[in-house]
Amino acid sequence: MGKTLLDKVWELHKIGTLPSGEDQLFIGLHLIHEVTSPQAFAMIRERGFKVAYPERTVATVDHIVPTDDTVRPLKDSLAEEMLTALEQNTEDQGIRFFSWGSGKQGIVHVIGPELGLTQPGMTIVCGDSHTSTHGALGAVAFGIGTSQIRDVLATQTLAISKPRVRRINFIGSPGRGIYAKDFILALIARLGVKGGIGYAYEYAGEAIEQLGMEGRLTLCNMSIEGGARCGYINPDKITVEYLRGKPYAPQGAAFEAAKAYWLSMASDPDAEYEDEVSIDVSRLEPMVTWGITPGQGIAITERLPKPESLGEDAELARSAYDHMGLKAGESVLGTPIQVAFIGSCTNGRLSDLREAAAVLRGRKVDPGVKALVVPGSEQVKAAAEAEGLDRIFTEAGFQWRQAGCSMCLAMNPDRLQGNELCASSSNRNFIGRQGSARGRTMLMSPAMVAAAAIRGSIADVREFLP
Repeated sequence: MGKTLLDKVWELHKIGTLPSGEDQLFIGLHLIHEVTSPQAFAMIRERGFKVAYPERTVATVDHIVPTDDTVRPLKDSLAEEMLTALEQNTEDQGIRFFSWGSGKQGIVHVIGPELGLTQPGMTIVCGDSHTSTHGALGAVAFGIGTSQIRDVLATQTLAISKPRVRRINFIGSPGRGIYAKDFILALIARLGVKGGIGYAYEYAGEAIEQLGMEGRLTLCNMSIEGGARCGYINPDKITVEYLRGKPYAPQGAAFEAAKAYWLSMASDPDAEYEDEVSIDVSRLEPMVTWGITPGQGIAITERLPKPESLGEDAELARSAYDHMGLKAGESVLGTPIQVAFIGSCTNGRLSDLREAAAVLRGRKVDPGVKALVVPGSEQVKAAAEAEGLDRIFTEAGFQWRQAGCSMCLAMNPDRLQGNELCASSSNRNFIGRQGSARGRTMLMSPAMVAAAAIRGSIADVREFLP
């Protein structure tokens, strides 16, 4: 019987089985940021430990950073305290830190791949649930908690149980206005936010083979929203060419040797899976969430479901309608928005900005909409500016910001006010996620956000495409 990529990576990194029944896994790359690491560093200092493998840990600042005024000290004293702690901890322990102005700062799940730190066959962890993003390059990557960050800093290992593998086959070719964000929202709407518990998702099929790396990153990013421990895509020629020339990827002859290893990590043709699910992307329409979980999503032309048709999720649907101000049986088309946000570790990459800019070119944001576009990294920002994308956004009426997590979560100044409704390219629509207990979030692709910003209400991006 053949092996999956998860099997191969797990076997190579497994040190042994602990009395608890969990495996002790060696971690190839540990990514840290300012929010979840200070307590972990304090824990190892209390025990007199040093970071075991500082060369395998990389830090950046993303969650709490303001995206407009970055003058130090930061206006938010707690944010300044966390940033100062990260600066001191990385200096004391000899850890690479990509801060403002380095040209490499950005959202941790954007800079890892773009710098070539993320590579196939690795085990990768970070104190952030969206670490599953890195699986797009054929890594086994997952989020961890603060006590686990402590363990990895001190030992470079982690106690964890091996998940089962579910193969998700995306078949067919998508129509216009359909992006990787629509793939994953459709999957979560189908299987639910708990459907992946205990699983790793292996994404496969002809639609994945045709998907560029940045689309793959979006897909794997939201694996956690579907309940999966991680999600990954087998390395192929797209993976290899994406990594070629990246700063921290192997160079020259070493790259060719690494290429052979990377490709060997792909799941064997006769690998067996716990189960398989297929989604025909040729049948997809642009997706949008209507509720308070990422699983509450529909195609843009669908009517909102009746709670009684949702079985055990009926009460959750009623709560969602109460919060969102929507009604079963209605269309979401034309729902007024007050805020439009393009960015996040899900959709803050260059291709995301290109797709949104293509919709905005020559058009204006509705006067009643506050619109922000936040590049996922300093590298993305520089590349977008080199192409003139920033001018398209600003001429349309968007604010062009510095790199950071921004309005994806309420840990920086970019927040909703009152009951504002935000068309967002981010990953979560939980109550309070964007900074206001009454604020409302509808998830969609960056191009869909751009269309909503222009219309001033939820719109079908296909109306804006040639």
